[in-house]
Amino acid sequence: MKTFDIQPTDKSIAGKIQQKIDNLNKPKGSLGRLEELATQICLIQHTLKPSLAHPCHLLLGGDHGIEREGVSVSPREVTWQQMINFTRGGGGVNMFCRQHGFHLRIVDVGVDYDLSHVEGIIDRKIARGTKNFLYESAMSKEEFDKAIQVGVDLVDDCVAEDCRVLSIGEMGIGNTSPSSIWMHLFGQIPLQECIGAGAGLNNDGIRHKYDILSQAVSHYHQLFPQPSAVSPLFYFGGFEMIAAIGAMLRAAEQHLVVLIDGFIMTACAITAIRLYPAAQEYMIFTHCGDESGHKRMLDIVDAKPLLHLGLRLGEGTGALCAFPIIDSAVRMVNEMNNFDNAKITKYF
Repeated sequence: MKTFDIQPTDKSIAGKIQQKIDNLNKPKGSLGRLEELATQICLIQHTLKPSLAHPCHLLLGGDHGIEREGVSVSPREVTWQQMINFTRGGGGVNMFCRQHGFHLRIVDVGVDYDLSHVEGIIDRKIARGTKNFLYESAMSKEEFDKAIQVGVDLVDDCVAEDCRVLSIGEMGIGNTSPSSIWMHLFGQIPLQECIGAGAGLNNDGIRHKYDILSQAVSHYHQLFPQPSAVSPLFYFGGFEMIAAIGAMLRAAEQHLVVLIDGFIMTACAITAIRLYPAAQEYMIFTHCGDESGHKRMLDIVDAKPLLHLGLRLGEGTGALCAFPIIDSAVRMVNEMNNFDNAKITKYF
């Protein structure tokens, strides 16, 4: 796997950041979480004047072999149909990107359909979906490396446009299954507690999903009695998920603010943090959804999401919805007057 040089944020200016925030014309600590966000972003960018310029959103698409086992209520053709819909501006992700000024990149990393002719979709297809991890590894190590590099290259394209904040979303029927397994393996949480309804499974569907995934995990343990750090990634992951991990790690390496949304992207973030713990300092966890276990997954890395709106659409929509709060934190530290300039008595 490609190596990344991800350093913890430089805390040498932490005192100056706190002093600036405390001297804004407001009671000390009165803007609560906004002050925490402002501090984090100042540390990420190592400045007292942070910027959220040129925000970019990566929408990564891929199909999953495990979908063939009936673990999702949605058929796999929904993946490519939605990808085309996104190019026409008709998805939730399109609406929120327009609303908040994000440059949307729609990327085919592994959709089981020929989208190469569709204008508006970036073709980075590694294969037409992963293999069925009930029986074999979802991807080869070589494909895993390619998917990581896709994420790296996409972030580099964003950085070339002076992007300072990145959000990531996904489109891939069946991708709650590998996410649940990663949650189980990395969080040491019983598998049954990691499995939810996904796109709308009923109780029978959830039981079937558990049976399939438990068989897959058992087979994996037989094949990898002493697993490496990356074996659960290439054995269970989707191409869009591995590309997301590569993007998160490259974004942290480049000192971007990284917005994490949803059950699938939280699973990817936890995986990235396991590989490079310092990457978490660059992440803002934006939303806790209603997918079973999402809060428990966030608890694995002690993350405090900004929103709990019951969203379970994916696509990175929770991250986009949370952006105005993050923008407010940056505006606070950049635009609020201080006690001296406002000629207000500092009373603490």
